[in-house]
Amino acid sequence: MQTKQLGNSELHITPIGFGAWAIGGGEWAFGWGAQDDQESIEAIARALDLGVNWIDTAAIYGLGHSEEVVAKALKGRSNRPYIFTKCSMIWDEKGEISRSLKADSVRREVEASLRRLDIETIDLYQIHWPNPESEIEEGWTTLSKLKDEGKVRYIGVSNFNVEQLKRIQKIAPVTSLQPPYSLVKPDVEKEILPFCQENNIGVIVYSPMQSGLLTGKMTPERVANLPDNDWRRNSSEFQEPRLSRNLKLVELLQHIGEQHDRSPGEVAIAWTLNNPAVTAAIVGARNPKQVEGIIAAGEFRLNQQELDQIAAFLGENP
Repeated sequence: MQTKQLGNSELHITPIGFGAWAIGGGEWAFGWGAQDDQESIEAIARALDLGVNWIDTAAIYGLGHSEEVVAKALKGRSNRPYIFTKCSMIWDEKGEISRSLKADSVRREVEASLRRLDIETIDLYQIHWPNPESEIEEGWTTLSKLKDEGKVRYIGVSNFNVEQLKRIQKIAPVTSLQPPYSLVKPDVEKEILPFCQENNIGVIVYSPMQSGLLTGKMTPERVANLPDNDWRRNSSEFQEPRLSRNLKLVELLQHIGEQHDRSPGEVAIAWTLNNPAVTAAIVGARNPKQVEGIIAAGEFRLNQQELDQIAAFLGENP
């Protein structure tokens, strides 16, 4: 796969990265239901064997478990990928989640992530959410110091808006932003993506298939049978009236994909990569078969007629 430079860094990343949210398991507030660790390890191995050169995880995914699984998957591999992880969401011994960007908290988090990942340096360390907002300057200052100290190579943020990006830019350059971006949630096109492009901030988008909704595998019956510990049960996009609208969109993606022997999910990912401000997309997978079903999206390109068809649908079905 062709690579692109990530913002102001020296990292050149593949258009698709392995997203490790779901492999954290279901035993926490934002889990995806039960997950077999061996399948997770095999999924990561398959992604790397097929050319993916970065993994995106976070301390909070599975309350540390995702990072531990990533470490197990990479143990003994010679072609180690870049590892990206995040801070700001913390938990107590009961698993209750809170948020902090205080310097001492961020430092505890980075040390814990380094230990779980079994590495000496994190390639990209990100503030997961701009919460508490009053602490983002303190948090960003701390990330900048961690970079100077060699704990992390580059620093970025996730879920920040333009005003928040401007605030932290005064302290240290921002290598990357991680926003949600998909055919279901294209809002960042208005201000955030143009700002990043103008300021040489790399963009790695998450949920390009809207958390599995645009894969072509989701049906009303499957949604109704999602386990109680799958956060998607409570998402408005997985409930009526949005669910029917979104599944109608999948029918269009299916039609376009059939012309190229591509799945609806691959079409959805390719659509996000078509935006010139986007460096790459984070794509989650829970087993090797899922990896194989989306990997071609990294090199698939939609033609103008297909982009126009999608634009027409979005205009008629906002």
